[in-house]
Amino acid sequence: MFLGIDLGTSSVKAVLADETGKILDHQGVEYPVSYPREGWSEQRPEDWLEGLTAVLRALGERRDLSKVEGVSFCGQMHGLVVLDEGDNVIRPALLWNDNRTVAQTDALNADPGREKLVEYTGNIAITGFTAPKVLWLRDNEPEHFRRIRKIMLPKDYLLYAMSGVFATDVSDASGTLFFDVANRRWSQPMLARLGITEDQLPRVFESYEIVGTVAPAFAEKTGLNPGAKVIAGGGDQAVGAVGTGAVGKDNCSISLGTSGVVFAASDAFAADPEGRLHAFCHANGGYHMMGVILSAAASLDWWVKDVLGRTDFDAVLAEVEGTEIDDLLFLPYLMGERSPINDPGAKGIFHGLTLSKGRAAMTRAVLEGVSFALRDCYQVIWDRGIHPTFARVIGGGAQSPVWLQILADVLGLELRTISTHDGGAMGAVLLAMTGCGRFASVTDAAAATVKDVQVYTPDEARHRRYEEKFAAFKALYGRNK
Repeated sequence: MFLGIDLGTSSVKAVLADETGKILDHQGVEYPVSYPREGWSEQRPEDWLEGLTAVLRALGERRDLSKVEGVSFCGQMHGLVVLDEGDNVIRPALLWNDNRTVAQTDALNADPGREKLVEYTGNIAITGFTAPKVLWLRDNEPEHFRRIRKIMLPKDYLLYAMSGVFATDVSDASGTLFFDVANRRWSQPMLARLGITEDQLPRVFESYEIVGTVAPAFAEKTGLNPGAKVIAGGGDQAVGAVGTGAVGKDNCSISLGTSGVVFAASDAFAADPEGRLHAFCHANGGYHMMGVILSAAASLDWWVKDVLGRTDFDAVLAEVEGTEIDDLLFLPYLMGERSPINDPGAKGIFHGLTLSKGRAAMTRAVLEGVSFALRDCYQVIWDRGIHPTFARVIGGGAQSPVWLQILADVLGLELRTISTHDGGAMGAVLLAMTGCGRFASVTDAAAATVKDVQVYTPDEARHRRYEEKFAAFKALYGRNK
């Protein structure tokens, strides 16, 4: 069997598959996110490890985990995890959606400057990346900064605990802003700028390469075979793209998770000179372009749970089915925004409220607003010469037919779902299978296992109406910036 582990923002999940890639079992455990101040977002790495241990023990009650041949990872990106000389976690991890680093981001975009940053790393500085977090730690917690012996990304903390190997992969490292994406190695000019050394950083692997084997102590604690191979894995979006089959030129995937992502595979490295999109290494050995919005399903979660005070998402979404497209707009910038506007100060807005706009209309506006934000990213991908004919969708939001139809109509693009919503964990399974030699390449693994389930075709009339509304969406942000 093969095990795929997906370390997300709200939970850690594991998928167990057989030698054909068929999913046999799955398990998940949730953990909290801490928001100590407005715009801050942290987690305890120890919670991730405790969650993973609980997941594996629960799976082990139903399945013989000693038969697992290979394990790989899919992880939330950009988080800063720092360990001291005793391998103790120095402080809670700063997460991908943490926006405290505005000053440090501005400093990097000024020195060495955006042009040099693109030259060194393929990307400009944004608050979500790891490099500004390193600077923030140096500027604000120097006593913690001095204790650092290991700097790693979230999934690498689990990889280290499982194998004892200090390692990362090219796709996850691409999101640090101190990795030379074009040449797939750490960027020496950026390390010097941050005041860190390569000795503090993990060895870099391709996502499908074997890092080591399960450490005996971890095997004893979880039931895994100590001979099982540990494969590097990757950042959540690259691995999720593997799980959706987005591994060839012009192939596209969309994630409707806590954050939202439009992902397009590319054979060659091509940075966006304006920094609107991220240019990263792909988990298949190639490259990809990616637009990220910070509050996708998080916007719906906020609306349903915090505002409406409800938990019955299906019932709330069912109310939308009888509504029509109107002029009510929602900007989903509840945590600032990344792609393509790169504005950490952006705020959420409802615009066009009247006494006739009830709960269903506002719910629809939330779904449309997230879809427009994804459309904003998709437009840049299209303008860069990548023209997908369809996209596969994963994430919790992909379970909503009404949302998927709205998104298809907004994009004017055919959308497809696959047999699992755990695209990240499934992608990790495929990386494990490739690393263990069951497939010759990641592309072969995806082609053999990824199957479409449902197809959502855009309606031309609704798409034309949404093109007008998208222009109003863009104008609303411009007026309120």
